[in-house]
Amino acid sequence: MPTVRSTILAGACLGLGLFASRAPTAEIRVSAAASLTDALQEASAAWRARGGEPIAFNFGASSLLARQIEEGGPADLFFSADEAKMDGLAAKGAIDRNTRKSLLSNSLVFVVAKERGSSVVAPEDLLKPGIRAIALAETRSVPAGIYAREYLTRKGLWDRVSGRVVPTENIRAALAAVEAGNADVAVVYRTDALISKKVAIAWEVPVPDGPKISYPAAVLTTAKNAAGARGFLAFLQSPAGTAIFRRHGFLIPK
Repeated sequence: MPTVRSTILAGACLGLGLFASRAPTAEIRVSAAASLTDALQEASAAWRARGGEPIAFNFGASSLLARQIEEGGPADLFFSADEAKMDGLAAKGAIDRNTRKSLLSNSLVFVVAKERGSSVVAPEDLLKPGIRAIALAETRSVPAGIYAREYLTRKGLWDRVSGRVVPTENIRAALAAVEAGNADVAVVYRTDALISKKVAIAWEVPVPDGPKISYPAAVLTTAKNAAGARGFLAFLQSPAGTAIFRRHGFLIPK
């Protein structure tokens, strides 16, 4: 017959077994550019459907996310909208260089309100008197704003329109400014313009004429779930992952 001691030990082991079976699955913390919101949320659902761990997203301007990571903010994977922010983290030893890869590209468009929007059919139309407010993501630190300023400078327009620029926290805020009627036009990524039912694309910057847009991703050296982050990153590069990005309008580098 089992002794009292063996009964207690068996009960304890059973309890530990039940606790282990109920323990929460480790999540993957992903800090990603705001322009990736919709595509990554769909990718996360597809990843979970294949048995992957839960994803906890932190979306925002790449500059803000990089600063949070530098200050010790929790993240396993960083997905930036430009190479410069990733370079900054690499210089501080914050990323696993072996995992770094440029996954996506994008293009710039000018958007106006779909109903009674401003007349813009070429970049030079930003000089029209009726264009009083041009929404751009912050042009000194946010990738989308940096790209837009680079393009407008190349076209010889920046110095002439900079006084009308309304800086926003990120690309989604620039889009929202036009949707709300607080700006006449915004320069945003094509992928963001495609998700809005309230704006129309007035001018699409030809890819060869625009800035080189690159979205790199990398696992962080401080990752608590590095294995999960590597797995999710591999999924994003798989045929299933790239198909999701293509549906959302992103360009896949060759």
